[in-house]
Amino acid sequence: MSAGKLHLNAFLMGVGHHEAAWRHPRTNPNALDDVAHFQHLARVAERGRFDSVFLADGVQVWGDVRHSTANRFEPITLLTALAQVTDHIGLIATASTGFSEPYNLARLFASLDHISGGRAGWNIVTTAGDRSAQNFNREVNTEHARRYQRADEFLDVVTALWDSWEDDALVVDAESGVFADESKVHEINHRGEFFAVRGPLNAVRSPQGHPLLVQAGSSEDGKNFAATWAEAVFTAQQTHEEATTFYADLKRRVRAHGRPADSVKVLPGLVPILGSTEAEARRLATELDDLIIPTRAVRQLTELIGVDLTHHPLDQPLPALPPVSHINGAKSRFELVRDLAEREKLTLRQLLGRLGGGRGHQVLAGTPEQIADHIEHWFTTGAADGFNIMAPLLPSGLEEFVDHVVPLLRARDLFRSDYTGHTLREHYGLPRPTSRYTPAATSQRT
Repeated sequence: MSAGKLHLNAFLMGVGHHEAAWRHPRTNPNALDDVAHFQHLARVAERGRFDSVFLADGVQVWGDVRHSTANRFEPITLLTALAQVTDHIGLIATASTGFSEPYNLARLFASLDHISGGRAGWNIVTTAGDRSAQNFNREVNTEHARRYQRADEFLDVVTALWDSWEDDALVVDAESGVFADESKVHEINHRGEFFAVRGPLNAVRSPQGHPLLVQAGSSEDGKNFAATWAEAVFTAQQTHEEATTFYADLKRRVRAHGRPADSVKVLPGLVPILGSTEAEARRLATELDDLIIPTRAVRQLTELIGVDLTHHPLDQPLPALPPVSHINGAKSRFELVRDLAEREKLTLRQLLGRLGGGRGHQVLAGTPEQIADHIEHWFTTGAADGFNIMAPLLPSGLEEFVDHVVPLLRARDLFRSDYTGHTLREHYGLPRPTSRYTPAATSQRT
């Protein structure tokens, strides 16, 4: 059972998480390239006292541009704009260890942490799929386990770079001409299997020391990586049983790595389709599902699970799928989709409807009271430390959640009424990491 208050993250995606959101009359698809739209969303989430907002990212065009909203801002750039119109809310962006260099990413996130006054977070992904690789001089992507080996070394380098300036390295004495104490600025001299990085970082240690580390993979490799590095985990779970099993397993792995169980927060994705009555919420869900374009949705599913379904009949069950060991893409999402289709005996068309709202995250249509009941049940029974809220329509879905669900959670003493700290780490109840070069940390490492 979780202790304390639950955590809420607002996952911002275009004009809504439902794949047909841009076609619904309650959204404005022209807002997709309007920074003011995203600034408004961040202010709404901060008004609700959310821990953070989150921008996902990829390095390819997903689906087909004929039927889908393919354009999106680069997230770290956008978050700097959101930092200027907010004061407390955390700012989390996805960036890939597969198609980046440690020095560049360490510098980008350190800069965001400075600009925002200590509110930056990095959602670490390894990036699945060959299409992404083909944008980076490769024909096929690296094998799944190998991607996580690279990610592990990537984090070794990035965290060392964030520590390369000690907290008190700056002197800034104009009279003597001393800007920094060079004994407190360190070359990391990393030489490993994937990277050779001299350092130091050309940015002083940021307000949080290390920006918050978030991870979103639920495969065996992903869970082991999370147990080593993550401080928050965004996950997709369809049932309470699956969620409690995942939660207990991840916390066990965290403890096995010598870390306290509560040092990692687990936040399943939830797509709340809200209505003043359950019937009204279900009508909205049906409206959205009726706007799904099947050919586009099949292409999206094909890319999501790494199995070609473009010629499979819509009104037939899924074909026999390969074992997960043969999948080099997102293994955990493949297993989630496979299990959902088998458990509920869904045809391909029915499966597209179930996935259209959240790509495998749980979709729940109901009243604010029903949504609050669901959140409370999962939070108090060891299924979640909080939720990654994925409004199906934006901004209306997030506004309704803040105005109608958040007050219920506060009335039940489940969620904060105001911020008690300023940094993202403080929102999540996590300490500021001690630099490895401080005397106490150095003695522990030797």
